[in-house]
Amino acid sequence: MKKLKMGMVGGGIGAFIGDVHRKAAAFDGKIELVCGVFSSNPEKSRKSAEQLGLPPDRSYESFEKMIEKESMLPKGERMDFISIVTPNHLHFPPAKMALEKGFHVMCDKPMTLTLEEAYDLVKLVKKTGKVFGLTHTYTGYPMVRQAKEMVKRGDLGEIRKVVVNYLQGWMSTQEYIDANESAWRSDPKKSGIGGSLGDVGTHAANMVEEITGLRISEIAADLTGFGKNRILDDDGNLLLRLENGAKGVMSYSQVATGDENAFSIRVYGTKGSVEWHQERPTELIAKWVDAPKQTFTPGGNGTYAESTAFTRVPPGHPEGYFEAFATLYNNFAKEVMSVEAGNPISKEVEFPTVEDGLRGMQFIYAAVASSENNASWVSLKE
Repeated sequence: MKKLKMGMVGGGIGAFIGDVHRKAAAFDGKIELVCGVFSSNPEKSRKSAEQLGLPPDRSYESFEKMIEKESMLPKGERMDFISIVTPNHLHFPPAKMALEKGFHVMCDKPMTLTLEEAYDLVKLVKKTGKVFGLTHTYTGYPMVRQAKEMVKRGDLGEIRKVVVNYLQGWMSTQEYIDANESAWRSDPKKSGIGGSLGDVGTHAANMVEEITGLRISEIAADLTGFGKNRILDDDGNLLLRLENGAKGVMSYSQVATGDENAFSIRVYGTKGSVEWHQERPTELIAKWVDAPKQTFTPGGNGTYAESTAFTRVPPGHPEGYFEAFATLYNNFAKEVMSVEAGNPISKEVEFPTVEDGLRGMQFIYAAVASSENNASWVSLKE
């Protein structure tokens, strides 16, 4: 099997998420890193490429040069897609240029800096017919897939209520932020109009829609920046109205002192409910009106085929963040290979797409608008 060739934008020395992307992409043997521009600092980018074993002529000073020069290489030699792992303000420019030059794109979330850019990307993806993936990592967990399938099959009955929390504490002290590579998240010029809202709030919103299959129609948001002199939010509490009339409650924070990555969701229906915690990702708890409580595990009894398809190891062996991340890259690679073979993009791809990216940006803008108007109800426009 011929491997797909990946070019990377961002993710140089000292960047946590870039290394995660590279490991996840290589996990299933379908993708190899062949080129990149790993930093806006040319020397840091060159050293990063050197550490990764790339030849000097495939290490570039800018994404513009990389995309332009790679597009001039023979089909079997040039990169097939780019992976964008930069701060938010540097998502749209390379994605746009890559699509226009005929390359597929995998991008970190939130997808763009502005809502206008998100609409432009949706149009461009449709126009070019290229594959666009978005790394909402948590959708790659087998038990999230199990929960989604249980809702889809009607196991829980009609969905009435959703409670989702994403709580971290790393922004509790300014000293830590100043020394952290993610300090840019507090800068609206680089992060956009949402701070923690864009970082973890979009994960929570995406999970609600992913598992329930229902769109969030309206939100009422109370956003706060507790940190000293902090312009953007670091904490938020929201009420949700879903398209079927169900109600939801969301709380996210990066000043929840002591919490590391407490991402959890509960979905309640007329027949039963499911509960998943990211810090215990191999368990999905189901509670029923007329039966004892159940705990589903990857590949265990009662799990559906759609969940098992996301499972990599025998029952009882732990799977986690890297595997979930790798599942998204694996499914993205399958779709790229299919499209390159002349097939149209599947109607039901098993990874987040440009449409999910647009929903994330609509969510950010609606939440900020609501909070600025004393938590009034705001519609998520299609």
